[in-house]
Formats: sequence, C-alpha cells, structure tokens
Amino acid sequence: MSDDATVVPVDPETTPDALIERFGRDLVNDFDLDDPAFNEKFDETLNFMVRKCPVVHSKVGRGYYLINTQDDVRAAAQNWQTFSSAKGYMPNRPEGLPYLMPEESDPPIHTRWRAKLNPHLSPKTVATYEQAVRDDVNELIDRFIDRGSCEFISEFGALLPGWAFFKNVLGLPIDDLAMLVNGVEEGTFHPDLSERARHFAEVFGYLENHLKWRATQPSRGDLIDTILAGVTYDDGTESPWEHKVSILVDLTFGGIATTTFVMGSAIHHLATHSDQRELLIGDPSLIENAIEEYARFFPPVVGLGRTTTRDVEVSGTTIKEGEFVILTYACASRDPRHMEEPEKIDVRREGIPHSTFGVGPHRCIGSNLARVELTATLEEWLKRIPEFRVKAGTEPTYVTGYLRSMRTLQLEW
Repeated sequence: MSDDATVVPVDPETTPDALIERFGRDLVNDFDLDDPAFNEKFDETLNFMVRKCPVVHSKVGRGYYLINTQDDVRAAAQNWQTFSSAKGYMPNRPEGLPYLMPEESDPPIHTRWRAKLNPHLSPKTVATYEQAVRDDVNELIDRFIDRGSCEFISEFGALLPGWAFFKNVLGLPIDDLAMLVNGVEEGTFHPDLSERARHFAEVFGYLENHLKWRATQPSRGDLIDTILAGVTYDDGTESPWEHKVSILVDLTFGGIATTTFVMGSAIHHLATHSDQRELLIGDPSLIENAIEEYARFFPPVVGLGRTTTRDVEVSGTTIKEGEFVILTYACASRDPRHMEEPEKIDVRREGIPHSTFGVGPHRCIGSNLARVELTATLEEWLKRIPEFRVKAGTEPTYVTGYLRSMRTLQLEW
C-alpha cells in the first residue's frame, strides 16, 4: 500500500459479527424477509437499515436485493425501464402463479389498464362510499360494544376493508370474505411456498368463477364490467381472459390485505397512548393528518419487487441485469434525510413524505378508499369507545414477509 492511500473506515455497527449479535443474521449480505427475527425486531430493523444499509442482499432462494433510502426507492420506482414490474413483485415467486395485472406489468400495458380502472377508485367516486363505509363501521362496533371487549382483527379490522371493497366497488357477496382473506393471508405468509401457491390458486379460481358469472349478467356499469370489457393493447390485440382474471385478483388482494394493518396498528397505538387518544378526541381535525402519519409508521407493504433490465448502480452497489430488487417502501418512509425523528409518531408532522402507497406509475390504486376506511374507523371508534386499552396479559401478534400483518389484538373498555 502506498503512503498516500486512503483507508475508508468500516462502520463497526455494520460488520457481520455486529449485525449477527444484534439482529441474529448479517442484514447486509444475508437478509431474509421471512426471518422470525425480522418480525420481532421490525421497527429496529427498518430504522437501522435506512440509516446504515442503503442496499442489502438476501441469499434466500434465488436471492434478491433490497434498496432502502427514500431517494433510491423513488428513483427506482419512477424508472420502470430499468426496474421492471413485468416479472412480478414477490421474491422467490411460487412456480406457476400467474402474474397479477396491472401491478405486474410495465407501460404501455400498465398504462392502458390504469386509465380504465382509475375512475372507479378516484377521490370523487370514493367520496360517494363514505356514508356506507361509516355505516359499516358502526354495524361492526354494535356487535361488541356492550360486551366491553373484542378481538379487533377478526371482529373488525379484517372485516371492514373487505366489506367496503366488496359492497361498494366489486358487488361481491361478503359471505365469502373469510375464505378470501384466509387465501390471501396464507398465500402471502405460509412458510411452505407450495402451500402459498395452493391458496393463491383457490383465490384465483373463486374470482374467475365470479367473473364468468358476471359475464352472463346484464351490465351494471361497475368496475367488474370495465374489467370484462378489457382494453386494446398498443399492438392492436385485445386483452386476454387471463389478464382480466388477474386484474380482479390483484384488486381484491389489495382491497383486503393491506388496510387492516394500518387500522389495527393505529388503534393499538391509541390504546397504549392515552395522551394521543385524548389529542384526537379533543381535536378531530387532526385525524386526517394522523392517518398519513400512521400509514407512514405502520407500513402494510414492506416492499415490492422489480427485476433489473440492465446492470445498475445503487448507492455504490452494482446490481446485475436480471436480479430481483425490492423497493423497501417501509424503510423509505423512515428516512432521516427527509424528516426529523422518523422513529417517532407525530400526528402534527407537516408534509409527511411516506411511500406506504407506493411511488410512480404503480402507486396504489386503492389509496383513496383506504383513507376513507381509516377516517371512518378513527372518527366513529373514538366517538363511541373513547376509553379503551389492550387486554391485560396480552400483546398483539404479527407476521411479516414482503407484507406485514397484525394477526390478533385483544381490546377491552
């Protein structure tokens, strides 16, 4: 080594030994979304990675990368030409699972479908559902308020998003919601990849049968009719049947799999922070901003994947063409480069720069409906059950992968 050579010091917190001691594995070189330690140390891991590890690698299955800073996530999400969605958003995708349109496609196919679908979930359209959603919130509360306790997820959180989406948008029977919720949950989190595929196949089969039935019925002018009508692609071909089925699966998946986590986490936070509960009760005008802060801090989507179409460098790491890369929205929403004290919940925070609903062309189509559900929940719950707490001797339980889900939350009042 020459006398004038510069040695860049290694951050002692990111050495393999330090990471293994703290997190149970080398996060930088051997990350695993499905590791129980990630589920248990979720917040700590996110906060650490966004500050210390802009890019990490996983050796699990076929392997994948995670990119974690807000600037890198936003740049990649906007650059679909380099970070393609056309090979799916799930790491180590189960064999034989059809791609979900339009989420797992690129422009111009993605653009064609979103142009047709967006009006059904626009702010103007979703505003017409507000009273119906509020009525559903109160119907669910009616079932347990006099009991003085509830298991929030199964009795409320896992039901309301499906009710809101099925009744108002899809016109699907809510009697079948439990089966679909279970199919989506097991299809996402089951430790056996073949079981994930089986559960997803059941969801596909049910929704395809419904779509076939609707094709025999008079037009209602709703979202399903728009899906059945399809789109014409740039090459002049009509969208095939399997694309229409996957559109319905994709929308159903998003409609029932994500809002529950933000909802449950917000209620848990208020149950364990009486000062925050009193703040929102005293000034309900803060609820709109609180929802954005809760969505930032309690991310149901940890990250969604892309496939690189060329060699690309991200924060000093070269990622080769054909690699699977996860845009870690959950980390990006805690980037200290873009906000003060991101590890804290502050419902008065101004200009909340979160990525919970995604970034770029694939930004969540259902975000407007999710906000209506969350607003109705917080407003009605705090009016009717202003004093509540976590049942003594219990804690919420979670499961984590590329999504995060709260499985149980015992409340009493």
